Amino acid sequence: MEVILIQDVDNLGSANEKVVVKSGYARNYLIPQKFAIEASPSNLKQLDEKLKQLKKKEEKLLAEINQVIEKLKEGPVRIGAKTGTSGKIFGSITTVQIARAIRDQKGYEIDRRRIHILEEVKELGTHKAKIDFSSGNETELEFEVVAE
Repeated sequence: MEVILIQDVDNLGSANEKVVVKSGYARNYLIPQKFAIEASPSNLKQLDEKLKQLKKKEEKLLAEINQVIEKLKEGPVRIGAKTGTSGKIFGSITTVQIARAIRDQKGYEIDRRRIHILEEVKELGTHKAKIDFSSGNETELEFEVVAE
């Protein structure tokens, strides 16, 4: 029996996927638990329409991500830090500070959990961090630590 999965099912498939299972498994478990629906012609048309909408949404999101990446590559983000007389900063720069600086200077809200600092930042100067947008899109961000 062919069914269309509504949500991910372990060892079977992911949401919006058409799979073939035994009819008893579909009738007694998948359909009553709302994990799947029967693959009728009307349900298949709805699945095709849903997949088209998801593809359009994904393309739009990818275009937005590329726009953000271009804006981030324009120039380094400046982050102010309190320093001692030798040029070393008190503490270190965190992803929260980088996310706040991106929001204030570039105008984009980026979740701090997507930012990965490549090396520990304890001195003034230019450093690098990696920003991981989902779907395999990532970019390197250059940020400059300046004395306040």
